[in-house]
Amino acid sequence: MHRRSFTLALGASLAATRAPRAARATDAAPNIILVRFGGGVRRAETIGTASHAPFLRDVLAPAGVLIPDLRIEQIDGSATSHAEGTLNLLTGRYRSWVDAGSGFLDDRLQPVEPTLFETLRDALGLASHEVLLINGEDRPQEEFFTLTPDDHRGFRVKAEMLSLHRFKLWAARADLAAGVEGAADRVEQLLSVDRRGETPDPSAPVAGFWQAWADRWGRDGLRNPRGDRLLTELARDAMARLQPRFLMVNYQDPDYVHWGNPAFYTRAIGVIDDGLRTLWMAAQTDPFYAGRTVFVVTPDCGRDANPLMNVPFQHHFNSPEAHRVWAVVAGAGIPAGRAIDRPADQTQIAATIAALMGTRMARGEGAALDVGA
Repeated sequence: MHRRSFTLALGASLAATRAPRAARATDAAPNIILVRFGGGVRRAETIGTASHAPFLRDVLAPAGVLIPDLRIEQIDGSATSHAEGTLNLLTGRYRSWVDAGSGFLDDRLQPVEPTLFETLRDALGLASHEVLLINGEDRPQEEFFTLTPDDHRGFRVKAEMLSLHRFKLWAARADLAAGVEGAADRVEQLLSVDRRGETPDPSAPVAGFWQAWADRWGRDGLRNPRGDRLLTELARDAMARLQPRFLMVNYQDPDYVHWGNPAFYTRAIGVIDDGLRTLWMAAQTDPFYAGRTVFVVTPDCGRDANPLMNVPFQHHFNSPEAHRVWAVVAGAGIPAGRAIDRPADQTQIAATIAALMGTRMARGEGAALDVGA
């Protein structure tokens, strides 16, 4: 086989009240916000003529470098799935995972190679809350991606997680400590989602984040936004309160098209596009991010373009369009109006992010893309 070829004003107010942090030598590296335009999307409805993502196509892509033909290598035993695609992005390798207890339509994969989280923490000396993963409530199995086995020092340099699941766990543990009846059962139920038996505790900054979230939205998880709008709110608050240097936002709602209604898919693309606009604008107005932040936006996988299928927009059948996606790199130091006019590989995203931050993926397979930074 060939090579595996709140409002913006609130955010500004929060930024103004944060305690100053001592400068470090690695502060010269840009911040990175990696947006997984997730749930599997086709190029036509995102960067193409049928786009439902006008901010992505008409504003962000012209502001940076567009990679319109990003390939996911066809490898025996691999699939165009959300979990596998995301781990390709995080490790810069294919098949870089083990099964952590998958069930039917429930891919529970755990990385066995160093991820961007570990690599950047090691290289830049970052605290756990400075490498954050924002995750959706319907895919708690993707919280496994912040932890690799001991032989890669995962427990020491793992990332932290913001998700509705983690918030409910924080609230249940707080209730348990306060002696609230039934709290122990809630904690046990929430921990049972992770079949590996991990019992994650948030760092002090993240615990403080959850307290502020509870003060704003309550503790029942019912009043805050839901779906991908929740991820945007978590990410914007995290930028204002925690100042992550590497932030990954795992949007996911386009996957609801599996139910057969194309409107679920196109509406979800628009929701992600709105979230992307919100985060981009927040980065332009926050002194911590303005002028020193690069956005990398790319899907986890593509989708079928076959109009003859009874249920269109699938990605589980190894069709060519499920293996062809795209990426956009825009922000500090990235030249505007460029496009890479040759095929690139999904494994190159991790190498590109590492290179932008002054390091490398020691075990990555893909080479960094020339994005002109």
